[in-house]
Amino acid sequence: MASGTTPAKEAPKKGTLRIAAAALAASSIENYDFFIYGTAAALVFPDLFFPGQSPLAGALLSFSTFAVGFIARPLGAVIFGHLGDVHGRKRSLVMVLLTMGVGTTLIGVLPTYDAIGPAAPLLLVLLRLVQGIALGGQTGGVILLALESAPSHRRGFFSSFALAGGPAGILVGNLAFLIADLVTTSDSFDAWGWRLPFLASVVLLGLTIYIQLRIEETQAFKRLQRTATTADTANTANADTVKAGAAKRPVSPTGRSPVLEAVSRYPRKIILIGGAYVGINVTYYLFMTFAVAYGTNEDILDMPKSRILLGVLLGAAVQLVLLPVGGALSDRVGRKTMLIAGSVLLGVWAFAFWPLLNTESPVVIAFAFVIGLGLLHTTMYAPQGAFFAETFPTATRYSAMSLSIQVASVVGGALAPLIATSLYAWTDSWVAIAAYMAGVCLITLVSVLLLPETYRNDIEEHALPGQEAPGPDEAGTVSTV
Repeated sequence: MASGTTPAKEAPKKGTLRIAAAALAASSIENYDFFIYGTAAALVFPDLFFPGQSPLAGALLSFSTFAVGFIARPLGAVIFGHLGDVHGRKRSLVMVLLTMGVGTTLIGVLPTYDAIGPAAPLLLVLLRLVQGIALGGQTGGVILLALESAPSHRRGFFSSFALAGGPAGILVGNLAFLIADLVTTSDSFDAWGWRLPFLASVVLLGLTIYIQLRIEETQAFKRLQRTATTADTANTANADTVKAGAAKRPVSPTGRSPVLEAVSRYPRKIILIGGAYVGINVTYYLFMTFAVAYGTNEDILDMPKSRILLGVLLGAAVQLVLLPVGGALSDRVGRKTMLIAGSVLLGVWAFAFWPLLNTESPVVIAFAFVIGLGLLHTTMYAPQGAFFAETFPTATRYSAMSLSIQVASVVGGALAPLIATSLYAWTDSWVAIAAYMAGVCLITLVSVLLLPETYRNDIEEHALPGQEAPGPDEAGTVSTV
């Protein structure tokens, strides 16, 4: 069989590794762009774009603009999910990268409130919307780029490289802010130093060109194209015409939007996948964003920026290393086993994490992040991409998975810093924040328990035009691993 038609389970190792590396790079830079906004929202945006407010009020306003990016993510899921399911994963990912690069770079040159008044926060919100739309399409794109080209018994391992872009982006983003803070004075950092991490996103252009020229479409999408084309050839009198246009024919089994197809056929799965994602998403943003504000806000702990950022960096570094390990482990013990264990353990750890931060000890703070983010969150996070993708069939996989994740991110990550800040302002205690973390972990636990295991499913099912193939668990097809 020619390499261009090799099934996913027989994909050449060199090509698979190159695709996984590209997915890691794309995810890293996309997450870097999206999450440096969260760091800036915690450190400098309150004073630069919302001057004249108290520290706590400024933080609330700043985190409100942070939340706007999440509100836009479902729109990105619809736009880029449709593009990815109809025209291919690669084309969608290229457009995602260009959208994110433009939005983030423009934030880096945005005038502040002192320069243009109320127009500054309005433009900030607009560019945050652009970032949200881009990230809404990114998650599904990079995961499917890796998973659909991976051997069937290593889907968890290879999809974890796409997920590793999360901590990698956070690691590089926080490191960029940490370096900028160390090499500039406080006034210089507020004046221009914070802009440098945003301007660095121009490297997305080079990565976009590389993916366009060097990375092939995923094996699963190619096979779906061939199946649809073969069916058209058999049912069309003018077979020569069909063959001539087959290479460029978009895939749409029923002729209507893949998003509408997914919503109409798999509403229960979409809701449960969203529920499974809520705990992963909320706790991630509490670690990555709210904890920074909690540690540095002068109304709470008022620690130096470098102390809390170092803890985040160490936690992200451990997560980056352990994600492939966790992905490979999920290929052996199952996705659900790890998600269940991670949600239970992290829900318990929430009641230790905040008291450890309250010690203000650099060593203790680092320990809190390494265990909470690096180990326990990774246990949930590592199998996430494979588990979510394997739940849906190829023809609507991009749309269904992206929609599940991004709608959940609106009610999860978008509101997490705001809810946590409000809980602290209301109770003046960390206990309510810990209970909030435990509650969202419980939502993940229940949702996962209601979903079927997927790690032995055959994801190479196909749909004929006019009918959607059932999800892997409904089809009853199981591959031997």
